[in-house]
Amino acid sequence: MAAPTEFHTSDGLTLRGDVWGDPTDPPALLLHGGGQTRHAWSGTAASLAAEGYYAIALDQRGHGESDWHPEGHYAFDFYARDVQDIVQQIGRAPVLVGASLGGIASLIACHRSEEDIATGLVLVDIATQMERGGLVRIFEFMRGAPDGFASLDDAAEAVAAYQPHRERPPDTRGLEKNLRRGDDGRWRWHWDPRFIEHRGPHLVEDPTRRTLLDDAARALRIPTLLVRGRMSDVLSAEGAQAFLALAPHAKLADITNAGHMVAGDRNDIFTEAVLDFLRGQKV
Repeated sequence: MAAPTEFHTSDGLTLRGDVWGDPTDPPALLLHGGGQTRHAWSGTAASLAAEGYYAIALDQRGHGESDWHPEGHYAFDFYARDVQDIVQQIGRAPVLVGASLGGIASLIACHRSEEDIATGLVLVDIATQMERGGLVRIFEFMRGAPDGFASLDDAAEAVAAYQPHRERPPDTRGLEKNLRRGDDGRWRWHWDPRFIEHRGPHLVEDPTRRTLLDDAARALRIPTLLVRGRMSDVLSAEGAQAFLALAPHAKLADITNAGHMVAGDRNDIFTEAVLDFLRGQKV
């Protein structure tokens, strides 16, 4: 069973989440992608706990039940600093498991920390080289319903159009975890709209960002797993190989029938790939 938890950032935000397992077990910190919530990790977190890890899944700043920043501070640097703040409060170096935004934040945090802040790193469908077309599709989806949805069914239709490869669940009530209902009765995604304001395809072409991520990958010394959805339009096979050239000690798991949302598309195969990686690190 999951239990609630809270962490605090150095700029005064409260990050809320869930924990599974024994607090004395080795920690694993799971960080979702942009526009998602901690609930993306529920199945994986429970499996990690059963494997002997203390699994921590948090809503990142501006997402889910965590605080929204009053001035809209949602640049990658802030997310990376949050990772450092969280690890300090955990008190022990965890395995970092980060999808998309969570992976970028984890990679930058590892690079900017004087000591190893993680015992291992799992990057989920994100690396140093991203595909413009996939990012455009994500940003278009996130900007696609500024006034929200009249019903959960309408939200489910939008998700189905965005992810046509994924089977639509028969019960739409599961979407409530990723939506909030406003005073006007409409359902909106559970993230601060300002999160998307300064995000766009230009992130792919930003040479400063690319250099930072390349340097961070090149400096990695901890055990690292790159998980790619084979159907992903964000991380191509070439992008995965480019990362492995920078971090040749890293391992690659290529998940069949999965897109950018790997953990949601094939949670069983994804989780087993992560567990196999972690088992290989134990002595």
